[in-house]
Amino acid sequence: MSQSIEEQTKTVQIREFVDKSSGLASRLDDVILEIFQRADGKTMAFDVSDLDEVIARVDADGKGFLQVNFLDGKKILLTDNLIGFKPLPSIGLDMSKLPKVVTTPDLISVVDAIEDSMLTGTGAAEETDILKKVFDSVLRGAEAVGFDLTPERIWLHNLSRTSRASA
Repeated sequence: MSQSIEEQTKTVQIREFVDKSSGLASRLDDVILEIFQRADGKTMAFDVSDLDEVIARVDADGKGFLQVNFLDGKKILLTDNLIGFKPLPSIGLDMSKLPKVVTTPDLISVVDAIEDSMLTGTGAAEETDILKKVFDSVLRGAEAVGFDLTPERIWLHNLSRTSRASA
């Protein structure tokens, strides 16, 4: 199935931005656009027919980025190095404490915090539980926009089993 003119225009706009970026790369396979992040080796993919609009923006520092809106209401931000997305709500997590836009490398920071929390003593169980919810929120947000984070999901599952077994 080939792309419509409108889909082609949006796809070209994204690919041109990504090609000029220092931290992203793209590949188009008929109607599936993949964007690779050099920072952590993660790839997201989406069907170009799911694109709603592509908006060129400038951040507070004067750096350009693209806001990519999808027909289902999801959004990503393409910067020079990373793909930003919204974390998804997690039961018992105060979303106002999280940034509005996160990236997959944020998962590494949360993993480090979880490991530090598990090594400390008093009150660590509650902190670890909150950090696991943050990890889940970022993970599900990433998966919702097209990242495959199966290894990270397995890690979280194994961590939950390990922490229950040691309790």
